[in-house]
Amino acid sequence: MHPRVVSRRLPGTDLRLCPTSSGQLPSHRRGKRDGYPSVLSRGRWWGRESVGGVGETGGMLLSAVVETSAAVGGTRSRLKKAEFIAALLAQATDPVETEIVVTYLSGELRQRRTGVGWRTLMDAPAPAAEPSLTVEVVDRTFGELAEMSGAGSQARRRETVDALFGQATEAEQTFLRLLVGGELRQGALDGVMADAVARATGIPLEKIRAATMLRGSAAPVAVAVLTEGEAGLAQFGLQVGRGVQPMLAQSATSVAEAFAKTGTPAALEWKLDGIRIQVHLNGDEVVVYTRTLDDITARVPEVVTAVLELEAQQVVLDGELIALRPDGRPEPFQVTGSRTATRAATGPESVPLTPYFFDILHQDGQDLLGLESTERHEWLSKLIPPERRIPRLVTDDPDEGQAFFQDAVRRGHEGVMVKSLTVPYEAGRRGSGWVKVKQTHTLDLLVLAAEWGHGRRTGWLSNLHLGARDETTGEFVMLGKTFKGLTDELLRWQTERFQELAEREDSYTVYVRPEVVVEIAFDGVQTSPRYPAGMALRFARVLRYREDKTPDQVDTVQTVRAIHEGFDGEGESDE
Repeated sequence: MHPRVVSRRLPGTDLRLCPTSSGQLPSHRRGKRDGYPSVLSRGRWWGRESVGGVGETGGMLLSAVVETSAAVGGTRSRLKKAEFIAALLAQATDPVETEIVVTYLSGELRQRRTGVGWRTLMDAPAPAAEPSLTVEVVDRTFGELAEMSGAGSQARRRETVDALFGQATEAEQTFLRLLVGGELRQGALDGVMADAVARATGIPLEKIRAATMLRGSAAPVAVAVLTEGEAGLAQFGLQVGRGVQPMLAQSATSVAEAFAKTGTPAALEWKLDGIRIQVHLNGDEVVVYTRTLDDITARVPEVVTAVLELEAQQVVLDGELIALRPDGRPEPFQVTGSRTATRAATGPESVPLTPYFFDILHQDGQDLLGLESTERHEWLSKLIPPERRIPRLVTDDPDEGQAFFQDAVRRGHEGVMVKSLTVPYEAGRRGSGWVKVKQTHTLDLLVLAAEWGHGRRTGWLSNLHLGARDETTGEFVMLGKTFKGLTDELLRWQTERFQELAEREDSYTVYVRPEVVVEIAFDGVQTSPRYPAGMALRFARVLRYREDKTPDQVDTVQTVRAIHEGFDGEGESDE
C-alpha cells in the first residue's frame, strides 16, 4: 500500500504541495518529461481553488479515489462517509473528472459493459510500486475496452488490461477488480453521495436529494451542481424511459394507527407480496424497472404486452408484479422472485406473472408527481382497466378499514397500504403519506453482525445482530438479536455471505459491512438497556432477506420508537 497523499498549503498562496508516494514533499514540480506524476497543481472549480493528488497530466490520481473508498468503507457513520467524499470532490478539476469520481465511489463504471472477464483481471501483471494512474486515463481505457469487438479483440483486450494493471499499485489493482466485477461495496449510496455534494457546494440537501431521486443516479446531479451551482438542478425532472426512485412507506400495526399518520379520509389498497415495478412507455418502447431501478424488461413479457395495450403514447406507472394461482390467490414470494430473477423469460406460461398498477407519474407529456394522490388516481383510473388496478377503498372509518385489511389477508395478501389523499408522489422518500399495515408486524433491518452457533448450528453463523437507521445521524443502531426463523439453507447462505462481508471478528462474532437487509417479524418492542437504541424486539424472527432493498431503505430507529410506545411493558423481551 502506498502512503496516504496529504497536501500542504504553501504560505501566501492558494496552492497545495502534494507529496510523492514516498511521503516526501518535493521541492519542485515534476513534469511529464521525467516520468513522474505532477506534484503541484492549481485548479479552479465551481468558484474556488482546489488541488490534490494529481498525475502527470494534472488529473486526479486513482490512488486518491482508492484511499477515499477505503475510508468510506471503513466507517459506519453516514456523516463521516459524506465528509470523506466531499473532501475528494473538492479536488476534482473538471466535470468529466467529477462524474468519474462519483461513479467510481458509487461502485460503478461509466461503461455498462467492458467485455473484461474475471480471469483476465486475476491474471494481470505484477503491480506498480508507486501510483501514477489518473482517473481519466482509467476511464478512457475502459471506454476503449468497451468498444473492442471482432477478430483479434480478445487479444487486444488482454493487452490493454495488462497495460492498465501494470501501471496500477496493488491497492489500485484490487479496487479495479472489485469495480469491474460489481463487488465494490463501501456504503457510498446515493443518499450518502447527496449528503457529500450538499456539503461540497452549500446547496440545501433536500434539493440535491430531490434531483437525485428524479435522475435515478447521483453522478449527473453532482456534475451539474459542481459546474453550474444551484441553477444546474433545473434540468432534473422526470424523463420517460429513465428510472425514478420509488416512493416508500412507513409501518403501522393497525389501520387506526395508520390513519393517525395519513389523516382521514384515506385510501386503502391491498398490499401484494410481489415485485415492485416501475414501467415506462414511450411510443412502442417499454422499459420495466425494479425497486432498485434494475432493467428487467426482457424477463417480464407479460408487463410489456399489458402496457402496449394502453391508450397512451407516453406513461410512467408504479405497480406490483405477482405470480397468482389459478384460484387467484398469490403464490409464495419465492415463486415470483425466482421467475423475475431469471436472465430470460423462458416458459413464462409455466409461471405467469400478473401486473397491477397503483400510481401514475406521467402521461402524454404531463408530469403528475406534484398532483395530490386523489388526482393521480383519477388519471390512473381513466387509463388502467379495473382488472389491472389494485383494489381500493376510501374511508375514514377505522373499523371499515380494518375489515378491508382482514379481507386482503384472507385472500392471501400481506395486508394493506394506507395512503393520504393529498400527498404528492415523493420519489425516494419514506414519509407519512404512505403507511403499510401487515398481518404480522415486520421491519426491514440491517444485519450488523452474526454470532457463531452452538449445538447443531456449530460451524454456522447464526444469531443476527439487527440494526435500524437513525434519521438524525444516518448511523445504524443495534436494537436486538435473533436466531429464529433460519432454515438450514439460510444458515448456509448467510455463513458464506457474512464471511465475505466481514470487517472484523472475534472468537464469537463476525462483524460485517452494513449491506444486507433482512425482513424481521416480531411481537412487540420493549425498553432494554442492553442495546444502544434502548429498545429490544420481542420474539423477533427472520422472514426473508431483502436483496431488492438497500441499506438506505431500512426502517428507522424513530419508527421502532413509535411502535415501542404501544408495546412497552407487555412482558419479557426476546433477549
